[in-house]
Amino acid sequence: MADQQMTVMTGNEAAATAAKLARVQVIAAYPITPQTSVVETLAAWVESGELPAEFVTVESEHSALSVCIAASTVGARVFTATSANGLAYMNEQVWWAAGARLPIVMGLANRAMAAPWNVLNDQQDSMSVRDAGWVQLYCRDNQEILDTFLQAFRIAERINVPVMVCYDGFLLSHTVMPVSVPDAAMADAFLPPRPAPLTVVDPDDPRNIGAVTLADPRADAEGTSCHGYMEIRALHHQALLSALDVIPQVDEEFAAVFGRAWGGLTWEYLLDDADVVLVAAGSLGTQLTVAAEALRAEGMKAGVLGIRSYRPFPVEALRAKLVGRKGALVFDKALSYGYEGPICSDLRAAMCGVNDAPLVFGAVCGLGGRDVSPEQLADAARRAVADVHAGASERPTDWINLHLEG
Repeated sequence: MADQQMTVMTGNEAAATAAKLARVQVIAAYPITPQTSVVETLAAWVESGELPAEFVTVESEHSALSVCIAASTVGARVFTATSANGLAYMNEQVWWAAGARLPIVMGLANRAMAAPWNVLNDQQDSMSVRDAGWVQLYCRDNQEILDTFLQAFRIAERINVPVMVCYDGFLLSHTVMPVSVPDAAMADAFLPPRPAPLTVVDPDDPRNIGAVTLADPRADAEGTSCHGYMEIRALHHQALLSALDVIPQVDEEFAAVFGRAWGGLTWEYLLDDADVVLVAAGSLGTQLTVAAEALRAEGMKAGVLGIRSYRPFPVEALRAKLVGRKGALVFDKALSYGYEGPICSDLRAAMCGVNDAPLVFGAVCGLGGRDVSPEQLADAARRAVADVHAGASERPTDWINLHLEG
């Protein structure tokens, strides 16, 4: 399209470009590999005047999100980014941003958690805060990174819930790919200025912000009945559930302006007649498309179902895609220690009690950046199918490319 320019950039550059196109007003930053170049790029644009925004350098990731919370509370459009232990250091404020219903957008270049130290990719960082009340969207390539960040601001500001855009560290953050970059006018047409904030901040009408909330509803000083803690949590939960409608709507609205869409809650490849479905979030899904093609060449009807929205978890969408299949093999780049992969657990729960549901098996791969090839992914599918043919209805988590001997 004439108002979009094709260029080659890393995933981190795509994230920074989207933040600039979104006309963010406040950026708070603390460096951590592999997200550092996101905020470095934004800092250069702010310093040169290319991006008219406040760039706040802070002493920690906890402070970075604290700055975003304050700025978002008074109505600014804000952005930050982090990875791994930086996200862990933010943890208190991750919960605060969500509970305060602030439309913050944060980039997360997924990286392994320490200890031991490892700067390479898996998804254990984002999975560790999956229950903190943020929308979590996962990207499979650099174009989707740019586009999803633009969508994220619109989603966050429509439902007043923060959005975490997750993409694989190094595999996407530092890998260059062709990306179609819209001009500013096109981005403005899709993303208008931020609406007024939920919180009233008025010097002439001073109020407490974040006051202690008791268990039960009670009247305020004016006699107005106010929600208790449980009602506030229920409303937050309802807002997250509303994202199951809003995310596909925003993807459709994005397609109307930019000419491309990403599937809304999920995406699929060779799924129409698939008996065996390979499931994953992030760039691993792209590798699964190659594995599915190899399995198809052998006569196995394999397809791919990519999860784009992990929180809220798209239960009904996944059921609609999977009912009637023989099996689903979930590939997690994370582990819920003492149990199994988190996506696998959620998919098992979603399929529980559903008529004609597939058997759901799990595999863990790629932890700490461990290489995983499409052939290894296909081998895992072959093992799962062989077990089903042998009569297995359950099987332990399959660890791919694991070497414990010695």
